[in-house]
Amino acid sequence: MKLQRTTLILLLLALGMGGFVYFYEIQGTPQRQEAREKQQQIFTFKENQIQSLNVKTRNQTLQFERAKDSKTGWQMQVPDRAPASEGAIAYLLDLLVSSKSDRVLTVPAAQLSDYGLQQPQATVEVKLQDGKTHRLVLGQPDFNRSFLYAQADPPTPQPAQISVLLVSTNFENAVNRPLAEWKQASAPPKKSPEPQTNSQNNQK
Repeated sequence: MKLQRTTLILLLLALGMGGFVYFYEIQGTPQRQEAREKQQQIFTFKENQIQSLNVKTRNQTLQFERAKDSKTGWQMQVPDRAPASEGAIAYLLDLLVSSKSDRVLTVPAAQLSDYGLQQPQATVEVKLQDGKTHRLVLGQPDFNRSFLYAQADPPTPQPAQISVLLVSTNFENAVNRPLAEWKQASAPPKKSPEPQTNSQNNQK
């Protein structure tokens, strides 16, 4: 009788362990994967939530607003008032909403300059439709230029330990553009028909 009870206890333990393994490995995998992706994602907002965009580099400061009329897209407000280049804006916004950090480093705030973040090459700030703002500060490339050092929504004042992200170097290409590339290209003027000569008229 004692042997049967021991066997029953062992059987129940085995079933319990099997159930735990099932729910952890099978049922829990999607949730853990989703959690890891959220940890790697730089920002969680969507592109259609962005109302305004500011880009500040060492050479220029630009401000853009989403036009109320969806057909006209984005409008440059600073330094000039002009229609913005759809390609340039779309490329940067796509990076902001879809890019992930390769990894996160925790470093002393005193070493901020070692990563090019004391005087960053660019700062990108977006304002959402709900009034919230987010900032991405872009520093220098890593030693083999595979990634850029960056900070996402850096706290003010800086704590003793800061988080430094490694992000795609595509951000460098997205923000370092001449002013003309941020503007919508003007359509070439239509050529007026050439006047016909007397000889051409006589031939008719």
